[in-house]
Amino acid sequence: MELLTSSAVNGIMAAAMELRCWGGGWGLPSVHAESLVVLAYAKFSGAKVTVSPIDWTWKTLTATVPELFCGEDTVQEATPILNFLRKQRFNADYELTAREGADTMAYIALIDEKLRPAMLHTFWVDAENYINVTRPWFASHSPFPLNFVVPCRHANAAFSRILLTKGEAPLQRITEVEAKIYSDAKECLNLLSYRLGSANYFFGKAPSSLDAFVFGFVAPLYKASLPSSTLQRHLQQLENITRFCDNILAVYFSSGRPSSPQSVQGTKDANLQKLTQLVNKESNLIEKVPLLSYNSMAL
Repeated sequence: MELLTSSAVNGIMAAAMELRCWGGGWGLPSVHAESLVVLAYAKFSGAKVTVSPIDWTWKTLTATVPELFCGEDTVQEATPILNFLRKQRFNADYELTAREGADTMAYIALIDEKLRPAMLHTFWVDAENYINVTRPWFASHSPFPLNFVVPCRHANAAFSRILLTKGEAPLQRITEVEAKIYSDAKECLNLLSYRLGSANYFFGKAPSSLDAFVFGFVAPLYKASLPSSTLQRHLQQLENITRFCDNILAVYFSSGRPSSPQSVQGTKDANLQKLTQLVNKESNLIEKVPLLSYNSMAL
């Protein structure tokens, strides 16, 4: 995409930008959620970024990805990188109203609080998924002998983060927080699906940072061939969210000429009715989930 403002051309964006991230797989440009967020936002905003996968380098052990290099500046993690791009006049949220901007922040916080822990558990803690999907991919993209170390290191980090953010004092066993993790994640997906409705994007006719975050965290769950995932099966019932992911891949990441997203107006009433029924069903199920015990033994 061409830059939309001459000041961005003549000003501080003269320096080339390089994005270091995990490479692609499962039909996605990256298998890493936050890397996908940045890649999608760069496409949405027109930022020209050179992608440098860390696959098969020693950076697979030490790098904090995503990591953006621009001149003398180095920025890590998705939210700081998006803020940096906005300062460089690459702003996919330019046309959002104040209310939409506030909604964006709220939904991104919801994703981080309710969906991220379930994603970590699905890919890194669930034994069947880890052994058959996650570990083989990361091991095959890391150099020897790091192929034995990198997956285990990521799994330990995910395990610790889940317990620290979702466990209560004293720390609970991982099995005791699983029910709450997945009920929260399903509720988050339901809310995102209801908010999207029959539209192609969350706000207006063009994607914004919220679309980038939803795509980044939902697409791996949608596209990975997981042998064990109640959350993936739940996602597959939310047809507007899966179609949303397919549209972004087709329009912004396909090798051919971009095409327009499929129109979903014809199924609006049926979709909304299905979503309402699903939200009500999940709400009833969530209410029945027993409260976690605060007196459980620590690991």
